[in-house]
Amino acid sequence: MKILVWILRLAVAFVLISTVVMHKFRGTEETRYIFETIGMEPNGRYVIGTLELVAGLLILIPRTTGFGALLASGILAGAIFFHLTSLGIEVLGDGGALFYMAMGTFLGCIILLLLHRRQIQLFFRKTKPRG
Repeated sequence: MKILVWILRLAVAFVLISTVVMHKFRGTEETRYIFETIGMEPNGRYVIGTLELVAGLLILIPRTTGFGALLASGILAGAIFFHLTSLGIEVLGDGGALFYMAMGTFLGCIILLLLHRRQIQLFFRKTKPRG
């Protein structure tokens, strides 16, 4: 089971980190189009890219996997929302590849979040104000 969880963590982190490095930070045509369409180019692209990079790195660290999965699932929920409302499933003739990759990565994050939910629960128990 531990090996399967590591494979999932590596796969999710790879998608998050590689899309940032190869697309968001380089400003590829697809990425610029997406962020222009939703009114967030270029600053939003850099902010979202940085948050995705942080999430991917957090997922790779065993003690922070839950937090990375939580952050990434929020970002990916936003991406899915924009695909369903203003971008469409297919972007610039990609056959829906970006949408389906976002869906698969989102599902991976949800699974990681469920598997590591105790990290987040313990964090909020420790930081709860005493009164």
